Amino acid sequence: MSALQAVLSVLCGIGILWLAVLIVRDLRPGNSALALLAVIEVGLVVQLVIGLVRVFGNHTGVSVAVYVAYLVGALLVLPIGVVWSSAERNRNGTAVLLIAVLVVPVLFLRLHDLWSAHV
Repeated sequence: MSALQAVLSVLCGIGILWLAVLIVRDLRPGNSALALLAVIEVGLVVQLVIGLVRVFGNHTGVSVAVYVAYLVGALLVLPIGVVWSSAERNRNGTAVLLIAVLVVPVLFLRLHDLWSAHV
């Protein structure tokens, strides 16, 4: 796992805890929670660029289509979660957002597995 992925995973962990508190308190995510998600999303854009550079360089043994699909999936999961969450005006919407944030580090692990399989 790269340093960027580790930092983003820590930020996701903070977001997960924050969203869990909001669920317990039956509150909707505010601007500060969405700002954290925006920071994570910017990091995911950087991860996409780094991943594309890596995969189009030395990628012997890596399935390019699968690797790129995981990169793009990691990039899209938070915006989809935010849109879905905004449609739900109760704690279920916050829970959807929590699940979306939880998926990001899992996708990082899968990206690491795909990349390390060729080394």
